[in-house]
Amino acid sequence: MNAGSEVLFLGGRSGVGKSSVAFELHTQLAALNIKHCVIEGDNLDLAFPHPWEHHLAEKYLAAIWANYRALGYRRMIYTNTVSVRFTEELAAAMGDGPKVTAVLLTATDETASARLRIREQGSDLQAHLERSNDAAGELERLTPDWVHRRPTDNRSVQDIAAGILPLTGWITDGAG
Repeated sequence: MNAGSEVLFLGGRSGVGKSSVAFELHTQLAALNIKHCVIEGDNLDLAFPHPWEHHLAEKYLAAIWANYRALGYRRMIYTNTVSVRFTEELAAAMGDGPKVTAVLLTATDETASARLRIREQGSDLQAHLERSNDAAGELERLTPDWVHRRPTDNRSVQDIAAGILPLTGWITDGAG
C-alpha cells in the first residue's frame, strides 16, 4: 500500500456538477470504508475584491490538509473550477508530494445553463452564466492533455462518479 498522499482534482465550468460528483464520490468511498476528505476549493478564496494574487486558496489548502494529515488522512477530493489547470501549485501547497489524478468535467452550454438556472436564485445569474461559458472555453484550451475529460450531460452523478473512481486507484490499492 502506498503510504503517500493522493489527490483527485475535479475541475470544470460552473454548472458542470463538480460538487455533486464530489459528494457522490464521498458516498461511494464511505460505502467502501475508504478514508478520505472533500474540500470545496471555490470557498477557500471567495471574497470581494478577489484576493487571487495573494494565493489564499493555496495557503488555506495547506493548513486544512495539514490538519487532515495529522488525523491520518491521505486521500483528498478537491473541487475548484480551474484546479485541473493548477495541479502542480495545489499539490505543492499540500506539502507532501501527493499522487495526482485530475478530471475536467464538461457539459454543453445548454446543460450548464439549465443547471445554473435551478441553482442560482440571486441577481448574479446572468453574470454567472457568462462566466461559466467563458470558463468552459478557457478550460478546454488551457487544461493539460494528461487531464482526464468526462462529460456530464444526460448522466447521473452516480454514473459519473463510478467512472471516475477507478482513475484514482483507491479501490484497488487496499482500502483504508
